[in-house]
Amino acid sequence: MSEDNSTRIYTVNLAKAWDTPKYRRTDRVINIIKEFTQRHMQTNKIKIDQDLNRDIWSRGKRNPPRKIRLRMIKEDDDTVVVSSYIEEKRSLSEESVKESEVQAEKVEEKVEEKVEEKAKVQAEKVEEKVEEKVEEKAKVQAEKVEEKVEEKAKVQAEKVEEKGKRK
Repeated sequence: MSEDNSTRIYTVNLAKAWDTPKYRRTDRVINIIKEFTQRHMQTNKIKIDQDLNRDIWSRGKRNPPRKIRLRMIKEDDDTVVVSSYIEEKRSLSEESVKESEVQAEKVEEKVEEKVEEKAKVQAEKVEEKVEEKVEEKAKVQAEKVEEKVEEKAKVQAEKVEEKGKRK
């Protein structure tokens, strides 16, 4: 057989399994897959891949998947191997990769500029706060010094008065 006719990919709807009782649903899914394969590949010799079987049974006996993507490969002896199909991601062309890199660089530059601006603004705010605190502390210390000077002046004035009264 030619390679084109021996491999096929299908999406199988497994919703019929929900018509059966809960405790038989995954068993019914396996039978649905076998029936689908017989109908589309015209053979009774069907093998289900271990990975596909694990995928179907992974959610337990009561909750199988609603639909599944399958790859059916017909071998020379009319045996059909059914496995799960995972789509390969398309490779990006060189131009699209370069464009995305350029866009990423532009975005990075914008982000860096914004971060620098915010850092400058925050630094200015911190400097202002520090200056205000320094000024406040300087005022408080100046007031304390003035109070001490005034107290000493009063004490000396009192001493001078006492000396004047004694004489």
